[in-house]
Amino acid sequence: MMNLGLLMIRLVVGLSFMGHGAQKLFGWFGGYGPKGTGGWLESIGVKPGVPMAVLAGLSELVVGALFAAGVLTWIGAILIVLTMLVAIVKVHGQNGYWVDKGGFEYNLVLIAVALGVAMIGPGTYVLF
Repeated sequence: MMNLGLLMIRLVVGLSFMGHGAQKLFGWFGGYGPKGTGGWLESIGVKPGVPMAVLAGLSELVVGALFAAGVLTWIGAILIVLTMLVAIVKVHGQNGYWVDKGGFEYNLVLIAVALGVAMIGPGTYVLF
């Protein structure tokens, strides 16, 4: 049962990260693509916006795939943690803890999940 639980966690978190990457890269799932995301990034002081949006999107897509597949899980987990720390510092930290106020609650949950999976391991259901 533990291995199925780890698979569920990896798939939900990994596929969600891949979805966020697809929003930034392709405008899928209600995203704004590189240009729209780049404009938003520049509005919060991350420049140049479009190249940073592409890098962020690629990172989220690759990290999500690694984590979901259980391949190099500890690297995926570290990159998830770093991504969420940047999100806290640049966007959510100033809004307090609770997500309904735009806070960092969700980011902290993802950090805990990623670190927990990295410490336990991906389980037996991995891509290879």
